[in-house]
Amino acid sequence: MDISKLSKRNHYEHITEQLKRLIVDGELKAGDKLPSTKELSERFGVGRSTMREALSALKAMGLVDIRQGGASTVLAPPPTGLEGLLLNKQTILDLLEARQSFEITNAGLAARKRTEEDLAAFRAILSDMEAHLGDEAAGERTDLAFHRQLAAATRNSVLPTLFEAVSSQMELAIRETRRAELYANRSVSDRLFREHTAIFEAVERGDPSDAEARMREHLQHVESILLKHLQP
Repeated sequence: MDISKLSKRNHYEHITEQLKRLIVDGELKAGDKLPSTKELSERFGVGRSTMREALSALKAMGLVDIRQGGASTVLAPPPTGLEGLLLNKQTILDLLEARQSFEITNAGLAARKRTEEDLAAFRAILSDMEAHLGDEAAGERTDLAFHRQLAAATRNSVLPTLFEAVSSQMELAIRETRRAELYANRSVSDRLFREHTAIFEAVERGDPSDAEARMREHLQHVESILLKHLQP
């Protein structure tokens, strides 16, 4: 299993992303047993509590089963692409509804609690996003980074985990649609950049109501694109 040791500690989301990619790409297959928490924590160079957080996030995504005693088994990821999208229409609708509920809350909380470090991180992400408009892979990466940073800026220990669980399930179900419609299309990615910038500016000003309004508009735009592919 090819994994990279982290340069920073306590970043369970990076561990989650590495292991998720191995599962989605088929390097780790359904039924495979993962190494023990102790061995994984040593490989990644993190504490066992961080490793357990990452495994819990993977369990929430439906990608691993954790049995009593801590043994973890890889599960088959949900179908991807248009076929998976159509098969999971109600699930996608539920995820969209859940995402709107907590991401709007995230925006408001971030406007109240963000630090100067958070604002610097947002600026770096938006600069990266602007530099790669129309780039499919970079667009997906920077979009995820922005919303992940927003969850972190809430200073709420539960919301980042909730974000990871819901966003990862959506990525697995609608990855190809998201990439083609949201990131590779230059005009759409330009608009998404402006929407993310508007959310950031409201957070920077410390204006919770405007941050929530800008997030609501952004999610409604994204969902309008995705819902086109959910029609029977």
